[in-house]
Amino acid sequence: MPAAFVLVNAEIGSEDDVLEELKSTRGVVGAWIVYGVYDIVAKIEADTMEKLKEVITTNIRGLENVRSTLTMIVVDTANQ
Repeated sequence: MPAAFVLVNAEIGSEDDVLEELKSTRGVVGAWIVYGVYDIVAKIEADTMEKLKEVITTNIRGLENVRSTLTMIVVDTANQ
């Protein structure tokens, strides 16, 4: 099953709202507020790479208060 971690920069003050929206987004299996360069880390899973791409580009990057994202595609799931 394709998976990715998405690092999210949110508009200042909107982190909690973005987190709640992410948690209710199809394909998001976990999301956490973090300190550092990014505001939120989300774990995404989908049945295919095409569906994974759709979740990231449409459902996450399309959220109103998301300023930018960085996506890390998981390449080895042997230890899951």
